[in-house]
Amino acid sequence: MLSNIRIVLVQTYHPGNIGASARAMKTMGLSDLVLVNPRQFPDPEASRLAAGAEDLVANARVVASHEEAVSDCVQVVGASARLRSLPLPHFDEPDEMARELVEQARHDPVALVFGRERFGLTNDEIRCCSHQVSIPANPDYGILNLSQAVQVLAHELFTAWRRRPESGYRSALPTQERQPTREQLGHFQAHLSRVMQRSGFINQPHARTEAQLESLFARAQPSRRELSLLRGLLASLESHLPDS
Repeated sequence: MLSNIRIVLVQTYHPGNIGASARAMKTMGLSDLVLVNPRQFPDPEASRLAAGAEDLVANARVVASHEEAVSDCVQVVGASARLRSLPLPHFDEPDEMARELVEQARHDPVALVFGRERFGLTNDEIRCCSHQVSIPANPDYGILNLSQAVQVLAHELFTAWRRRPESGYRSALPTQERQPTREQLGHFQAHLSRVMQRSGFINQPHARTEAQLESLFARAQPSRRELSLLRGLLASLESHLPDS
């Protein structure tokens, strides 16, 4: 599905923006990059700023016109910082655009088109699109770098995709550390009790204090590694205590 979503950059001026856009795409699972008449490409700056997405830069297709870039697409959304007085549907929110584009991408290619750094897409290029979308931003300063705009909308697309039941997406979770056995917890509690008594923290076995500490460590649920660290701390303290 994500492989059917194409990012089109029209007449990009700075080659570094091509690389940064490729990086933004790859972090969001997109891989189809088409360049319309870039000023300078290929270029080492594009590869340098790709920072791990050099494969997208290397596989980017260069075409001569906007029409050629999207000719096989069933839906084409033009990203524009300003509304145009054109009879073209406009997505009020990027997430609406993303859900619609992802749905269309189930079966056919779709495209998200970005214009030049300085003045975006021309009216004629917007007319070649089926829809428009803008990124809501600070009305006093709503200027985004090209790659930033790609990142924002690519994230919306990825979010819309991963929320679909058929995506099978699973967040990467930290490896769960093993929990200590009841025997290991018992040895720790006995060790703690011994150090408390030898240090003078308690003068005699004190059931209430020990029960409160047991409850504290039960809530904390230390891992085996953490329990071993605590045992090492107790052993170090114990070695500095006078013999009873």
